[in-house]
Amino acid sequence: MAINEILLASKPIRALFIDHTAQLGGGEIALLELLPALDRELIEPVALLFSDGPLKERLQASGIPTHLLPTSKELIEARKDSMGGSAILRLRTTWEGFRTILMVRKFIRQEKFQIAHTNSLKADILGGLAARMAGVKLVWHLRDRIEPDYLPDSVVRILRLLCRVIPDYLVANSESTLETLSLHGRRPGMVIYSGVGNEWFEASPPPCLTSNSPHIGIVGRITEWKGQHIFLEAAGIVLKSYPEARFQIVGAALFGEEAYEARIREMADQEPLKGRVEFLGFRKDVIAVMSGLDIVAHASITPEPFGQVVVQGMALGRPVVGTDAGGVRETMVNGETGLLVPPGDSSAMAEALCSLLADPERARQMGQCGKERAKRLFSVERAARQLEELYSDLQKH
Repeated sequence: MAINEILLASKPIRALFIDHTAQLGGGEIALLELLPALDRELIEPVALLFSDGPLKERLQASGIPTHLLPTSKELIEARKDSMGGSAILRLRTTWEGFRTILMVRKFIRQEKFQIAHTNSLKADILGGLAARMAGVKLVWHLRDRIEPDYLPDSVVRILRLLCRVIPDYLVANSESTLETLSLHGRRPGMVIYSGVGNEWFEASPPPCLTSNSPHIGIVGRITEWKGQHIFLEAAGIVLKSYPEARFQIVGAALFGEEAYEARIREMADQEPLKGRVEFLGFRKDVIAVMSGLDIVAHASITPEPFGQVVVQGMALGRPVVGTDAGGVRETMVNGETGLLVPPGDSSAMAEALCSLLADPERARQMGQCGKERAKRLFSVERAARQLEELYSDLQKH
């Protein structure tokens, strides 16, 4: 019997998706794409957030029932790259953390959810413990690499231990992320690539590199590991050969990273960049903004868990220059959908950008190949069908 026939023979599976934040980071954007794509005859998704913000508003606008369980500012704002092991443990031992766990458990039981699906590291612990106490199936969705180059050593050790004992199943956003868990068969896991919606594929931007003033942009949260400073260093080199080029930085600083934003703004105000770099800030109309780019740049100096912006650029038919590490190695095909360069190497990035500017036809062909690859592997429909099948399997066991 086909999966749809099996699931349609019973009521939809009630699934609670838990995230600690309502800010729009990469994981939250992926969740926002995924939930509306689920077949409501198979899955009944409900979201639970620990703070208020734009994610709540956009989930509700998409028709997803969304509940708010406010918790302490300390728990919400603790940064994953500055937490020590004791901070992780405090999530379970402080009164606020324990209170949150008990309230989530109560909500799960009252609403009779069958599956809890956590979408962030803090939700994995708080929501995960609550789900275990409530006795429901638990899926951890890992969107962060569990490695010392991404998290403190103590956090890596604790999370690798917990992922083997708390969740029933682990979903990762890339093979690169899954490998960092070092599961060695101790817990079942699979990769579900973060999908982009049809609106990305249906957008009709003009062909790239047809104007006399090519636009090259980097999109994402402004933070040092995303490498906006590398992008600007590369831009300075590109301008020596292509003075007509223009550069855009799309995104805003979050989580107390305003000092880094001030630093890169100062860089952009120096020659030869002065007057040639535009800061667009956080944009809701990101499809329109990226459609105006001729080349999408990705400059993360730490391996990216997935590289959602890379896939978005590919879906728009844009050639991508990305860093050769982490999940980006899986999303891109070097020389076919764009060009990969070593992380932190502004000279290599500049050389790759110049090679595309010098050969617009090759750049356009790469963009088309990228679009075809994104549609085949990284659509939100594909991700939704994989998750529906996983839930069906979990309910059988």
